Amino acid sequence: MVNKSKQKVAMPEQEPAVRNQNFEEVSLGYTLEMAMEEAARCLNCRHKPCVGGCPVNVPIPEFIEALAKGEVQAAYQVIAAQNRLPGITGRVCPQETQCEQLCVRGKNGEAVAIGRLERFVADYVREQNLTAKPEIIKNGIKVAVVGSGPAGITCANELAQKGYEVTLFEALHELGGVLVYGIPEFRLPKSLVKYEINKILEMGVTVHKNVIVGQSLLFEDLFGEGYQAIFIGSGAGLPRFMDIPGESLNGVYSANEFLTRVNLMKAYQRNKIGTPIKTGDKVAVVGGGNVAMDAARTAKRLGAGEVSIIYRRSEAELPARAEEIHHAREEGIIFRLLANPVRILGDDRDGKVTGLEIIHMQLAEADSSGRRRPVAIPESEEILPMDSVIIAIGQTPNPIIKRAEPELDTNRHGCIIIDEATCMTNMENIYAGGDVVTGAATVILAMGAGKKAAAEIDKKLNGQAGR
Repeated sequence: MVNKSKQKVAMPEQEPAVRNQNFEEVSLGYTLEMAMEEAARCLNCRHKPCVGGCPVNVPIPEFIEALAKGEVQAAYQVIAAQNRLPGITGRVCPQETQCEQLCVRGKNGEAVAIGRLERFVADYVREQNLTAKPEIIKNGIKVAVVGSGPAGITCANELAQKGYEVTLFEALHELGGVLVYGIPEFRLPKSLVKYEINKILEMGVTVHKNVIVGQSLLFEDLFGEGYQAIFIGSGAGLPRFMDIPGESLNGVYSANEFLTRVNLMKAYQRNKIGTPIKTGDKVAVVGGGNVAMDAARTAKRLGAGEVSIIYRRSEAELPARAEEIHHAREEGIIFRLLANPVRILGDDRDGKVTGLEIIHMQLAEADSSGRRRPVAIPESEEILPMDSVIIAIGQTPNPIIKRAEPELDTNRHGCIIIDEATCMTNMENIYAGGDVVTGAATVILAMGAGKKAAAEIDKKLNGQAGR
């Protein structure tokens, strides 16, 4: 029987005043009863509009139908046939602008909580140890995957299941890319990421960490070692700055550096040696995306008394997920909107940040992005006392590979140019996908790119497998 409630079943959460003092997960997840109740809200529409909004084409009504009957393992099998990382995407995928945006229930109330249900199914199966290792017949063809973020591990997973001898090359000492260094523990537990990656490694994927393709190895080295194709999924890890006075002061961080220190190098552990983060009492985070929210909420958990988001447009233009903005406000983050940094002030004696000068903005006509263009209000400058400033205005691909492989075509932002139909670069049998192609985007879009590239690699190399 359909649950006719117009509202989603509420997700249990830590109280804001408690969670902003710890790094434990904010959302606590559904119980089986809650999940079945929410699943019963699905109308199982004949045209399945929600599926069209999923970058990895999960048969959403089918998995929800199984869940509504209490058949959790069957629901998981439906999801996993298309999405290998449901525990991750159920937490960080922007469902509200993808599958849930197209949900029919959303026309007269709230959409079905597709992301929450996906998360529940993945967590339940993991906790009950219900996953089975797939049977794989190796084909002997070697493929190299550069980068172990969402695009890379998805591509590796897909190819390994098809029998390829896959090797992952990772520049850092931990696998997972942005999943481990960029997204905070309170949104995505690292134990979950490790669990999902271990499932991939159990299929025989070989791993080489601390290897920088473009320095430690070149493409010709990989082909010389017998690899028949290379997939580049190295992400967008080079931070952008504003080019304003004071960005070299002590206490100015890129969001990339700040979150990497906290997430991957565990600077949040008070007695950790070698990776300190000293935010001080007043912190400004420049930017309005998910990374800015992550940085602001992290700074609050590190002990900052006052954390402000500085964003040059209004609330309506904030690019971050509505859920993340809501959680940030609940946790005491201050939103200073229609404001843009002019310069960062510092102490001449020790070079430490002392303040941030902003200018107030107003919105004019829409610019080329379709958003209303922010324009400075003359003589509206204001100085805000600050102890540190975190710049979270975007990232671009690291230029290391391009410098080492100058033949590789890239655009003016440093993103690799590919054939959209095949995911292949201008270099034969070298493919790319994810943020290294699009610039910083979402986890699920990177996964979709890795999945598509794996299919194209298999199509190209299929004949060599004798199938």
